[in-house]
Amino acid sequence: MKKLILLFSLFLTPAFSYKENQKTKQNFSSNNTSHKRLKRDWIWNRMHIREEMDSPLPHHVGKLTSSVGNKNATYIIEGESANTIFKVQGSDGDIYAFERLDREKKAEYELTAHIIDRRNNQSLEPPSKFIIKVSDINDNAPVFVQRVFNGSVPEMSQLGTSVTKVTAEDADDPTIAGHAIVTYQIIKGNEYFIVDDSGVISTARADLDREKQSTYEITVKAKDALGLTGESSTATVIITLTDINDNFPVFKHPSFHFKVPENISVGGEVGRVKVEDIDEPQHRHTKYSFVRGDYRDTFEIVANPFTNEGIIRPKKPLDFEKVAVYRFDIEATDHTVNLHYYKPGGSKSFSTITIEVTDVDEPPVFNKRPYEFKVRENDPEIKILGSVYAYDPDAAKREIRFGRRRASPNGDYIRVSDSGIIQLPKPLDREFSSSYNITVAAQEILEDGRLSDRESHAHVHVIVIDENDNAPELVYPEEPRVCENAAPGKVIIRISATDKDEISPRGFFRYSLTTEDSNFSLVENYDNTANITVKYGQFNRELAKIHYLPVIISDNGDPELSSTNTLVISVCKCNEKGDFTFCEERVKVVGVSIQALVAIFICIFTIIVIVLLILLRKRHKKDLSSLGRNVAEIHEQLVTYDEEGGGEMDTTSYDVSVLNSVRKNGIKPEVVHSTYAQVQKPPGNTTSGAGEMEMMIEVKKDEADNDRDLLPYDTLHIYGYEGAESIAESLSSLESGSSDSDIDYDFLNDWGPRFKMLAELYGSEPNEDFVY
Repeated sequence: MKKLILLFSLFLTPAFSYKENQKTKQNFSSNNTSHKRLKRDWIWNRMHIREEMDSPLPHHVGKLTSSVGNKNATYIIEGESANTIFKVQGSDGDIYAFERLDREKKAEYELTAHIIDRRNNQSLEPPSKFIIKVSDINDNAPVFVQRVFNGSVPEMSQLGTSVTKVTAEDADDPTIAGHAIVTYQIIKGNEYFIVDDSGVISTARADLDREKQSTYEITVKAKDALGLTGESSTATVIITLTDINDNFPVFKHPSFHFKVPENISVGGEVGRVKVEDIDEPQHRHTKYSFVRGDYRDTFEIVANPFTNEGIIRPKKPLDFEKVAVYRFDIEATDHTVNLHYYKPGGSKSFSTITIEVTDVDEPPVFNKRPYEFKVRENDPEIKILGSVYAYDPDAAKREIRFGRRRASPNGDYIRVSDSGIIQLPKPLDREFSSSYNITVAAQEILEDGRLSDRESHAHVHVIVIDENDNAPELVYPEEPRVCENAAPGKVIIRISATDKDEISPRGFFRYSLTTEDSNFSLVENYDNTANITVKYGQFNRELAKIHYLPVIISDNGDPELSSTNTLVISVCKCNEKGDFTFCEERVKVVGVSIQALVAIFICIFTIIVIVLLILLRKRHKKDLSSLGRNVAEIHEQLVTYDEEGGGEMDTTSYDVSVLNSVRKNGIKPEVVHSTYAQVQKPPGNTTSGAGEMEMMIEVKKDEADNDRDLLPYDTLHIYGYEGAESIAESLSSLESGSSDSDIDYDFLNDWGPRFKMLAELYGSEPNEDFVY
């Protein structure tokens, strides 16, 4: 201890002497000019103490020294661990440590030194900071930063391939040689891996196979230069071998057998063949192919990327009646295997596939799909376009019935008979639709006459060939107008045409005027357009403010069609620049085709005919109504006298002799033929009987059935015949009017109002026509 103090004093003496000389010179030079207190310096440097000292406490650290020559000076310290771990003797400035220090816990302590006058506690020097540094000894073993490390390396890697790195730390001072140097050693698993002094672990062999062992657990030990080790100086390293594609697939079975119905859809799954590939899924790229067998065009084998299975699918429809069993060989291989790591055992695997097709009741099969027909539009002679054909593929060979399922456009434009004939109920119009599509269904007729539930469909496409049956129509983008002072040759408007028919590449329109006697001319542009120009110029608005110019447009179709269209051209006032300033409002006149004119004329003619029929009917009713009152009175009078009394022997109700006397003594009038039907009495037999009455009834029935102009008045029919052997004979006014009697019936006017109607009937002039 005395030697350390002596060395410490020798180290501080030169610095102290130099500073004292400098201060003496400064004091001497300034003694006459200033009475300020002279500044003195603390005399020490950095203090050191060795950690973990095994000598008895306290341990001397160093000595505080000042240039103050005051015998009452006292030293004190402040700061970190002052007066606890470190204490100072106030009289001489010696600092002692009262605890053993550990550099790994704290390497330095920063303190502040004071020198005061013990009498008045006045500071004799400004305070000064100093550092106590703890010196290191090699007393710590290396410690791994983590207990378990992980690493990975591809399988079959070359010798010395880096896997991972481990790290251990030594808490001792690395600036002291040998204190913090760490070395590593594998104490478990050193036959597979090695580690260098920096902690890098590498492969020790080149045949590490993941399929044999996928993970390795090794133990690494760390130590320093002195060989110190501890409980935390070992670590576990888990190394995983990552997969590479170094194995070929192998079939799990030498053969596979499948059963599938013949109606399996194309692309459907027949079955799956399985292979075993011990590589990871991301390195399984099995490819299946045919080796023997002529069914490459019938089936295909597609690898499932997730399961690596081979999915067998048909490439075309299967037919039990043609081929019932398919048998072929397939192979499985992987073209992405790294041949550098090829292992013996073969690069291909083979298996035999047997596919048994089972019979099912199949729907009919069309001989053609789709069907296409062409027909010329508006051809009334074409009723049948063609036919579709389907057959029963099964051994039963049942008959087929056809029917329509869907149509586009919707409507009864195309029909399908039960035998598959495509019919046209009416001609097709290409302007309505240029093509027609229907779906035809075919069903088998079962033995009991019912239709099978299974049906097949075929698409029928009908193309309508265009006929030139529409005349072109005028098209102009704006209303034509012309200035009243327009110069000759001024273009008024550019016109064009459109046609509902199909226009061929060589099709064109021709334009012409119906008359040349106008102030307008037409100039062809030879691009299916024409210009309407001013011919003479100077229009007179007072004579005509609107001109109607008929334009004929013709196409070059077969047959050639044309239409007359009227341009309504307004004559407007313009300013000096030629801008329109005022134009009259006018109604646009559009062209009318010949077909439209014919339709209009037919409608007008139909309306005229209907009006004439209505007028004739009204006139006929008017003629009947002119005698409506008389007919009613006739009917009333006949009803009034609808009684024959008690027969010929009853003379109390009616005096028949009076009627006979009047009839015999009167003048015979000219015969007026009545419009009523005549009923003649049967000649000869004057005896009334049932046969005679029956004959009369049959005659009246025939008259009522055949003559639609007669009114169905049964009363008139009853009085048409009274029977035989009547003294007064018939009292019917109808028959009397048409008899051969020459009696003058004017006396009926004297009999009162009840006989007024008879007087008017029988008292008419001979030349007057009576119309009922």
